[in-house]
Amino acid sequence: MDGAMGRIACGCVTRYTLCSNRQKVFDSMPIILRKATLADVPQLEALIARSARGLSAEDYRPTQIEGALRGAFGVDTQLLADQTYFVAEEDGRFVGCGGWSFRATLFGGDARAGRDSSMLDPRTQAAKIRAFFVDPQDARRGIGTLLLEHCENEARAHGFSQVELMATLPGVKLYAARGYVGAAMVHFDVGLGESIEFIPMRKVLAAP
Repeated sequence: MDGAMGRIACGCVTRYTLCSNRQKVFDSMPIILRKATLADVPQLEALIARSARGLSAEDYRPTQIEGALRGAFGVDTQLLADQTYFVAEEDGRFVGCGGWSFRATLFGGDARAGRDSSMLDPRTQAAKIRAFFVDPQDARRGIGTLLLEHCENEARAHGFSQVELMATLPGVKLYAARGYVGAAMVHFDVGLGESIEFIPMRKVLAAP
């Protein structure tokens, strides 16, 4: 992440200040991290679409992105019900989102078939890191790292010692920098004769 991060927690809302000195410019931005609710779904879906279309164009074809938005990318309302999905806001604007899960589904929104809501055993299984998206105009400001650290801490607090995720190609660099190790590429069918490439990744969480 660029620069330093300060944190102030208040109830279920956490306020962060990210300090960046890229290009010798000091930029302090207050970020509110809070649990997402069902009322947020329209804004979350819009953010996910902006992020996928704006940040994936160098790695995926438009048909892959649009296909993924029909199921592989999207809001999983089970995470909202479990209170494990978070919104990053700046001045009331959604700048990022992401979550984690103690359930078996590794990725995909409500529209994806075949999801598995069974609960994981933290003693033997890895928690899932889920659905990370950042607004294109806020890319490379440390928001993805902020969300990831928060979710890892939450998973650790629930007894998990490992986490895993299904990374998009543009997301691999972020996760690798945070200690995630990739496995062989997989191809996920998004319909209409199209598929999209993902990288499964896993990390062992350090003890607190």
